[in-house]
Amino acid sequence: MWRPGRPVDLRLTCAPLWHGPADPTCRMTADGVLWRTALTPHGPGTQAVWLAGSGEVRVRAWGPGADWLVDGVPDLLGARDDVTGFDPAHPVPVRVWRAHPGLRIPRTGLVWDALVPAVLEQKVTSVEAWRSWRELVCRFGQSAPGPAPAGMRVLPTPRVLLDLPSWEWHRAGVDLSRRRAIRSAAAVARRLAEAVELEPVAAQARLRAVPGIGPWTAAEVAQRAFGDADAVSVGDYHIPGLVGRVLVGGPLDDEGMLEVLEVYRPHRHRLVRLLRIGAGPAPRRAPRAPIRDYRAL
Repeated sequence: MWRPGRPVDLRLTCAPLWHGPADPTCRMTADGVLWRTALTPHGPGTQAVWLAGSGEVRVRAWGPGADWLVDGVPDLLGARDDVTGFDPAHPVPVRVWRAHPGLRIPRTGLVWDALVPAVLEQKVTSVEAWRSWRELVCRFGQSAPGPAPAGMRVLPTPRVLLDLPSWEWHRAGVDLSRRRAIRSAAAVARRLAEAVELEPVAAQARLRAVPGIGPWTAAEVAQRAFGDADAVSVGDYHIPGLVGRVLVGGPLDDEGMLEVLEVYRPHRHRLVRLLRIGAGPAPRRAPRAPIRDYRAL
């Protein structure tokens, strides 16, 4: 049991940890319990987190990583997330911030769990990436420890993905560049895991030293594993347009986006999250990008 002493929005805070509606590592059941699997430093684990009366957060966990997951619940729900100085002026983030006072930036402390799905999401549609994620986790990950909902699995270990033959990557729809990036990260997974103890700039620099891990992927990992409320996903297909549409009323590129967001440092990622929640979908001006299937190549 944990008493945070503030509102907690379990669903919104942990939403960035989902990778598609059929993610085998995350589930929110009808009774409001968040089920999550993770590959902790002590081995696989499953945790169930829910909100009880009197402002309490309760958790149960199973597997070799159970104790580690229980200890990490405050970080998962934003205990380290310092909102001091965040004072947005634009009406959209102001409205969302006031409507969701329990929204925080989660910190899982797990680089590998955040890095694999981030690499899979490089330069492909979300649907493609989510399909590959499900394929790899369901076929090569372990069953979730404990009484987890049916179908839940744990992310494969670095060794499993490092040894995966090329035809299995092909079957999962993962092209050569993303496959190489994941394998390169798997080879130095222990060193990457140590980045959670580094300062933000040094932590992202360590990630970017791996071939195939660029600014966008490093920021996506930093947001989830490190709880970095300032990490901007430079190179994202949608975020510059979102920031431009809402904050300045026109299109922006990455450079222009960073210029506009500079006044929100060290809360730039926090602001983007609020914009994503409150701005609504952008007007469609072109057909959807086609869903490619690398298995057909």
